[in-house]
Amino acid sequence: MHARRFVAVGLAVVMAVGFLTATLMVNASTEASLANSIGAGFRNADLVVTAGEDGELDGAMAAAVAKADGVAEVYAQRHSRVAFGSGTQAGFGLMQDLAPRSLDSLTVVSGRLPAGNGEVAVDDTTAAKYGLAAGTSLKLAAGSGTVAARDLKDAAGATVTGVVKASKDPLLMGQPQLHALPVLAARLAGDSGYYPSIQARVADGTSVTEAKAAVESALDGAGSVVVRTADEQTKAVVAMFTGGQDQLTIILLAFALIALLVCALVVSNTFSVLVAQRTRELALLRCIGAGRNQIRRSVIVEALLVGTAASILGVLGAIGLMAGIIAVLQRQPDTEFAVLAVPGHAVAAGLLAGVVMTVLAALSPARAATAVAPLAALRPVDDARLGNRRGKVRLAAGLVLTVAGGAILALGATTANLLIALPGGALSFVGLLMCASLFVPPLVRGVGQLARPLGVPGRLAAVNAVRNPGRTSATAAALLIGVTLVTMMMTGAQTARQVFDTQLGAEYPVDITVTDRALDGRPLDQAAARTAARHEGVTAAGLVTVAGSTEIDGSQTPVYRLGPGQAQLLQDKSLVLDAGTVLVPQGSGVKTLAVAGAEGSKTLTAVETGSRFFPPLVSAAVAEELGGPAPEQADAGAGPQLWLAVDRELGAAELMQLRTDLAAELNVNDYQLSGAAIERAAFNQIIDVMLLVVTGLLAVAVLIALVGVANTLSLSVLERTRESSLLRALGLTTGQLRGMLALEAVLVAGVAALIGTVLGVLYGWLGARSALGVFGDVAPSLPWLQLAAVLAVAVVAGLLASVLPARRAARLSPVEGLATT
Repeated sequence: MHARRFVAVGLAVVMAVGFLTATLMVNASTEASLANSIGAGFRNADLVVTAGEDGELDGAMAAAVAKADGVAEVYAQRHSRVAFGSGTQAGFGLMQDLAPRSLDSLTVVSGRLPAGNGEVAVDDTTAAKYGLAAGTSLKLAAGSGTVAARDLKDAAGATVTGVVKASKDPLLMGQPQLHALPVLAARLAGDSGYYPSIQARVADGTSVTEAKAAVESALDGAGSVVVRTADEQTKAVVAMFTGGQDQLTIILLAFALIALLVCALVVSNTFSVLVAQRTRELALLRCIGAGRNQIRRSVIVEALLVGTAASILGVLGAIGLMAGIIAVLQRQPDTEFAVLAVPGHAVAAGLLAGVVMTVLAALSPARAATAVAPLAALRPVDDARLGNRRGKVRLAAGLVLTVAGGAILALGATTANLLIALPGGALSFVGLLMCASLFVPPLVRGVGQLARPLGVPGRLAAVNAVRNPGRTSATAAALLIGVTLVTMMMTGAQTARQVFDTQLGAEYPVDITVTDRALDGRPLDQAAARTAARHEGVTAAGLVTVAGSTEIDGSQTPVYRLGPGQAQLLQDKSLVLDAGTVLVPQGSGVKTLAVAGAEGSKTLTAVETGSRFFPPLVSAAVAEELGGPAPEQADAGAGPQLWLAVDRELGAAELMQLRTDLAAELNVNDYQLSGAAIERAAFNQIIDVMLLVVTGLLAVAVLIALVGVANTLSLSVLERTRESSLLRALGLTTGQLRGMLALEAVLVAGVAALIGTVLGVLYGWLGARSALGVFGDVAPSLPWLQLAAVLAVAVVAGLLASVLPARRAARLSPVEGLATT
């Protein structure tokens, strides 16, 4: 009869159940995708032999497996590090033996697999990066690390015969993969090769179980080995990557539980309003013979029907969403191995959670439906108020939890112990929610005074918003949870950025340091400094040369010279160099330091910096007295360093691109560029990604809460149909009626968002203090624009939530409304 009243309830349940089901599917799909990626390398094998904890595989073991009963063919997969080069480009990668045809798992993209000992195949990623194709000549040599083409001029040559699909095994991804016949691979490997696995194909007519037992028997006494089927090996490797549990799923489940909690508040509040609105109808049923249990059961059955239907839709929606995401991933070159998995426990958990949550949320309203005598049907049922026994008990429990949790949270923040602060914050927050009826209605009433200048709609909205304090508190609490968590993450992230920035500024002497030589063997020089200085985003560049050497902790350490005008490159502007001092790294523990150069030695006063990475540094005047490094010091290999200062407004992506561009222009590897700016960019990038993901997850809870605001307001409109029609009859226009309802929604949403923002800032700061307090003092850093955006979004969302209820109320004529019973 009143199906529309349950639409918003169903929508909230659909979102919460969908979130929970999708979370469980993420775990299963991740494992299935990993299995598809990892297992691709031995998809044609029946048995896989791997080394035990303290063992290694070797050729003798492969021969023993080949002789075992029931084994038709064996592939001793051997890996070795090789250097390769073509033209002016060079790199290093992983050389793998080619498998026999029956055990081969390679996919040829172009050309063919090697058939001779002077041939090699490469993966498609490496081919694209180095410009390789079938027919290209390669130089190959054993070894690993940084390599230049000039280092391979005397190396053996090989011809590329084909390009194969790069392995999606996480252990192999991201590195060049070369494939050759065992003879060439063995020659390049020398003593450095190792066997990650030995694969075996079982002969026709032999069961895998029998062959496995035979292989185990053949390897008995050969060392620590493990024999598994291909499926068992896949599961074992996946378990190694996930550590036996999926931390991502645990985090996602936490957010899913938050969404379920908010949903339960919305459902309970909605059913309370539904019962209150139908008090007369239920009382009439009581008058004509319906018992209390029948009325209670009718409300619970309604919740059961709504929960079941909405849960089914939520599960189907989650499956559809995950299928769409997997389909997109499968079209991407790096994630084409993605697989959709819909485990039965995910479906069952979603359905069970949705139904149980809806029914439990309806128990209190169902009890309230039978608490009113039939003759008192016109009097609405009040929720737990501060004045009755239930309200007093809940308030007392809430105050105890708030005080106790707050004390524990303060202790955790003071001692920098997140394990103490986390439960304390949770307890205090639960306590505040239980006490919501103590402070939410008064705040709504107080803020409502600001609406009085808007005339009759403003005054009516301020009164109506707190007419039912219990309903107002429950509605605000649902939104308060989401806003608090969102603002907490924003404040925590901003504070963490500030802490990392401060620590990195003390830890690294300059924004970017370029060390070591260029790839062609030349040391860094003034030309490199000029090249870097001209690059967009670099504000200053200077070449810091070696002035001499000194002994710190028993080892010879180069001492560098800070030239005129280069002090601006230092992060710590308080550091001062003069003719009698030398700057030394943090923890050096020396008072004076003897610095030796080509023209003698000089003892200087040591000034310890706040950085462990700070090289000993002297002024230009001291460097001139020393006469530069002695010949034996120059031969020791320590070369000049290039110090750069960069624009502090550059974002993480721009800094990473700057690093890549500079490495290319200076002919150095990316890892040779380090410093505060790059580390800061890396930290900020991680924080930004985490914040984006977490905010997106918490947005589900906020969205459910806003559905609750709209639902409560809509039911409130139905409940006050006669009142609204009477106001219309007395002269209130449709525009004023819409304005009144819009202001009601804005008041509730705005106050909830304001309280949530204040709590989120406090929790975010204390959380960051408990997690990062070991690094030093953690001062709160507030992202004002983001916090203002959260408030604005909540107010606008509250305004939008009032549109449909206001439209419904305005469409009803005063005569029809007054005739409503």
